[in-house]
Amino acid sequence: MATITQTLIDRDEVHEISLKTKEIKFHDLPTPQEYDIPLPPPSVNPTEILEVDKGTPDSHVPRDPRLIRLTGVHPFNVEPPLTALYKEGFLTSPELFYVRNHGPVPQVRDEDIPDWELSIEGLVENPITLSFREILEKYDQITTPITLVCAGNRRKEQNTVRKSKGFSWGPAGLSTALWTGPMMADILRSAKPLRKAKYVCMEGADKLPNGYYGTSVKLNWAMDFNRGIMLAHKMNGEDLRPDHGRPLRAVVPGQIGGRSVKWLKRLIVTEAPSDNWYHINDNRVLPTMISPEMSATSTEWWTDERYAIYDLNVNSVAAFPEHEEVLDLATAGSAYTVKGYAYAGGGRRITRVEISLDKGKTWRLAEIDYAEDKYRDFEGDLFGGKVDMWKRESCFCWSFWSLRIPVSDLENSEALLVRAMDDGMMVQPRDMYWSVLGMMNNPWFRVTITKEGNTLKFEHPTHPSRAGGWMEKAKKAGGDLTNGNWGEKIEGEAPVEPEPVKEINMKKEGLARMIDLQELKANSSAEKPWFVVNGEVYDGTGFLEGHPGGAISITSSAGLDVSEDFLAIHSETAKAMMPDYHIGTLDKASLEALNSGSTAVSNDPRPIFLQSRSWAKMKLSEVKTVSWDTRVFVFDLEHDKQTLGLPIGQHLMIKVPDPTNKEAIIRSYTPVSETNMEGKMELLVKIYFPADKIPGGKMTMALDALAIGAEIDCKGPTGRFEYLGNGRVTISGKERKVRSFKMICGGTGLTPIFQVLRAVMQDPQDPTTCVVLDGNRLEEDILCRAELDAYVALDSRKCTVVHTLSQASENWVGRRGRISEDLIKEFVAPEEGSMVIICGPEAMEKSARKILLDQGWAESDLHFF
Repeated sequence: MATITQTLIDRDEVHEISLKTKEIKFHDLPTPQEYDIPLPPPSVNPTEILEVDKGTPDSHVPRDPRLIRLTGVHPFNVEPPLTALYKEGFLTSPELFYVRNHGPVPQVRDEDIPDWELSIEGLVENPITLSFREILEKYDQITTPITLVCAGNRRKEQNTVRKSKGFSWGPAGLSTALWTGPMMADILRSAKPLRKAKYVCMEGADKLPNGYYGTSVKLNWAMDFNRGIMLAHKMNGEDLRPDHGRPLRAVVPGQIGGRSVKWLKRLIVTEAPSDNWYHINDNRVLPTMISPEMSATSTEWWTDERYAIYDLNVNSVAAFPEHEEVLDLATAGSAYTVKGYAYAGGGRRITRVEISLDKGKTWRLAEIDYAEDKYRDFEGDLFGGKVDMWKRESCFCWSFWSLRIPVSDLENSEALLVRAMDDGMMVQPRDMYWSVLGMMNNPWFRVTITKEGNTLKFEHPTHPSRAGGWMEKAKKAGGDLTNGNWGEKIEGEAPVEPEPVKEINMKKEGLARMIDLQELKANSSAEKPWFVVNGEVYDGTGFLEGHPGGAISITSSAGLDVSEDFLAIHSETAKAMMPDYHIGTLDKASLEALNSGSTAVSNDPRPIFLQSRSWAKMKLSEVKTVSWDTRVFVFDLEHDKQTLGLPIGQHLMIKVPDPTNKEAIIRSYTPVSETNMEGKMELLVKIYFPADKIPGGKMTMALDALAIGAEIDCKGPTGRFEYLGNGRVTISGKERKVRSFKMICGGTGLTPIFQVLRAVMQDPQDPTTCVVLDGNRLEEDILCRAELDAYVALDSRKCTVVHTLSQASENWVGRRGRISEDLIKEFVAPEEGSMVIICGPEAMEKSARKILLDQGWAESDLHFF
């Protein structure tokens, strides 16, 4: 865990996000003092739009591919892998922070943020509208750590017992950040709430099928300093990212995440709770005897405020042992450290975490680390806000717990149980309280232990994105997951015939129509979206307007077999509606072709390797060493005559197993091989080796560890930009004509730039001129230098290349320093018919954008890869 007296690079892991070299973002630190407070982990702001988000309303939002999607393509609801989340420490980077979105992310331009407006209205003496600028200038800013938790955290366990109306969160639906902004109480006091006011309703800018998202909390909570309710415009010292409420959100500590409204636009002071559709129909724990059918036929359950959820309940989870971790008894040593997280609600403190190895007969007390307490002694500002926690006793953050257990004790146990208690003496229950929405699941967290030869295998209850976990195994074996013994047969219990699983009929009675692949594809548009579930074809046209996730949830599935996602996400109620949309059965050959990635029933070899909707494998055949840290990886395609099929200026997704844990790593790359090369692909990669406690780039290290003959998975193309030749460019499908390119790149950000430059220079008839500003650290870091020099020698009027080095040797005769305002002014002055294309470290791209706009370039003339 990083502290003020340590450097931020003391981290478990630094992730490389994409092809482009990224600078790890070390935040501006306060002046070193004798305080030991956790600071944010290094943050890498993704710039790549993932392939799955293209064609959706979120096509403007870059995201981290490590996040586990829980609701298909759209809307975006994700949690990080539990191990990665835990390893980040007390604070979570924005790119790994969990996300709960009900619909499209509002698109907010930088230039519009100062004028973003928040209205305070309703039962107030002085209704006011504040601009974002005024919120920053007129009110005291505070910075404080707060853990946000989705009410659905651990819901997959409830869905395994019986499908609820909610999608399956695993145990990582929570994250912690340092939030900066004013207290909500200060904002409300400006409007002077009237005496009869009791609630403050919040509304965001996210337009959804049932109106804007909104909810409410009690006014006296909002006015109570010890409740800590605030508005935030920064997390971990940086501006909010789009998925987290950019530019302004509410943060309601100690309560479920659904109360912390993002993209905040209105505060309405009222006498009664919010009447917003999402306040009434979401974030409730209905009585356990209420079935999905009962809840669908009566509104009384949803309007009863007793069932609304505010404060979080007490909960805990074991992060280590990991799910499916295997412990080798021969090398394990004498003890194993079990560790995980715990949290409570309403400002209550976790007072104990207990571990049992004998089904709860006896318990052992774990050590608890209260990292939040370290901020209480801190005096001063942090990230533009005052840290003012010394007089607040409320606890709004998770705690990390750990316990060393003799390996021999684990070897003699069948399961490890975890439970926590808060200072209100509320303890996690042994058994689950199942409810229609599957929220607030908090029974003891159980990790099974299975001895296999000389190893111990651990299994968590579930995994959020795939099958597995002891709960599923117990259920498949006929166990009753509600019998108080975790589905295992209780000693002396008489055999009980398990109740038959209620099958939901999703097919229309008497329908015998057969559909082939050609007909399916002919009806796979946004206007007429046919899709496949369990071999049956459904027409989603009639539900485009009424779908809770918006029309894109259906149109993005057009022409695809979405069985796995559909069955995992949708409730029994939703499945019971499907006969109305059922139109036929896909014939067997077509179903096989659809799931193999083919668009026709054919055994002919594909002329083009890349497929946009499915992964294809290529094999490593050669590795060429360019320098001590740079390689060209040569991969064989499926056959000698096959071409990659990557348009000029676009990227492909690459998936490689992590050699340490076999988890998939996915990144975007642009190869350096010729577009028309047959049978092979050449990938230029700079390897980020471990140094100074930084473990190195995850993907580049994994590529460097590949053996000759190893296979990787690829999918694509991705990217909005394409160069068609002769100055013709398309961006997001819209064509434009350019007379010249100004190219700005740094490090391996050269590769997409190089593809465009090569296309221009290899065509004698292409009149487009190019200027390349290439920034690097050392002379040996310059990539493709021989090729760049050759293009200048070929036609210096058509091609200009300027290298600048930030750490040049005494013998260097070229430019020195980073790509600066003066350098851009000299070589990249605005001119009619010109376009700037940019790729490099995030800091370089951000700096270049500001300089270019200040010098008169239009945003539409800039493209960042």
